[in-house]
Amino acid sequence: MSADATEPTAPPGTIPSIRRAMMPRDTNAHGTIFGGVILAEMDLAAGIEARNHCPYPVVTVAFDQVEFKEPVNVGDVVSFHTSLERMGRTSMTIHVDVWSKRRMGGGSWVHVTDGHVTMVAVDEDMHPTPIRPEDG
Repeated sequence: MSADATEPTAPPGTIPSIRRAMMPRDTNAHGTIFGGVILAEMDLAAGIEARNHCPYPVVTVAFDQVEFKEPVNVGDVVSFHTSLERMGRTSMTIHVDVWSKRRMGGGSWVHVTDGHVTMVAVDEDMHPTPIRPEDG
C-alpha cells in the first residue's frame, strides 16, 4: 500500500528519537527488514522518550497492536518519532510513529507503522515506583 495525498508525510522539521539505516543483516527470507527489528527499535525509541519524563529506570510492559503498512528495505533510513501520550502514577504510554525514507525511488517517505508502548518506572528491586516522588 502506498501513501496517497490524504496520508500525512513524515513530520517536517521534527527530530526523531532514533534514525537508523537498515542493513542486510536485518533482513528476512523475503529480503525485507524483519518486523522484530522494527519492534526492537520502537522499544528503544519509547525508552528514550520515557527518560525525558521520568527520573527512574523504565521497563516495557506492553505494546498495543502494531500493523505493518509498508515493508522496509535494505538501505532505507528509518525514523522513529515519539511523543508522550499518557502519564500515570507509575506508568506512561509513549506513541511511536515509524517512517522510512526510501533509498531507491527518489527518496520518498513511507509510513511504516505506529504504536503505543506502555512503560513502567521501577526501583532497584524492579518493583513499580511512582514517576513523581510526591505521588509515593
